[in-house]
Amino acid sequence: MRVATIEAPLRLAVFISGSGSGMQALLHHQGSKSCLHETTLVVSNIAGVAGLDKAEAHNVNTATIELDRSISDSIERREAHEREIMTVMDEHEIEAIILSGYMRILSPLFVRAWEGRLLNIHPSLLPKYPGAHAHRDALADGSTVTGCTVHLVDEGVDSGSILAQRKIEILPDDDEDSLSERVKALEHKLYPEVIDAFSAGLL
Repeated sequence: MRVATIEAPLRLAVFISGSGSGMQALLHHQGSKSCLHETTLVVSNIAGVAGLDKAEAHNVNTATIELDRSISDSIERREAHEREIMTVMDEHEIEAIILSGYMRILSPLFVRAWEGRLLNIHPSLLPKYPGAHAHRDALADGSTVTGCTVHLVDEGVDSGSILAQRKIEILPDDDEDSLSERVKALEHKLYPEVIDAFSAGLL
């Protein structure tokens, strides 16, 4: 993995599936100071999501790469989808991938190709509450503390090496929505800080 410099920042692709609030926080971070990384490309697997508009407002290249539903075999469909992503990544000379609300599980083949250069943020203190319903699971468990985790992506689900975590108290009147908003505010601070350290070769 190349250690970035201010003159030659790490070229990132941010993968989104929705509002792109985390991506927008990263773009603000990159624009607020001299930075060792830049968002070169934003990739969405869903057309027309708000995150694409936000990226374009920051003059960032975007690509919408949806599953080709005309391919009947699910494995072939997934492979074709990921090959298309890889082609776009090559065209933009991407060096690392930042998953930010990306709601597809990447194949082992894709993950292996980007091993050590593929980061994700998850809204719990992993290994607790992996998967798509972390807030619901934390509340159902009666937990008093949760948070967020930045980790490298491996072939499992939210099981890669942990790079950093940040904690927050679960309040007695929290529901999924309120807890999600407060954890999201943590994520928007922690993720850019970790990407700074990652780009500097400190992780």
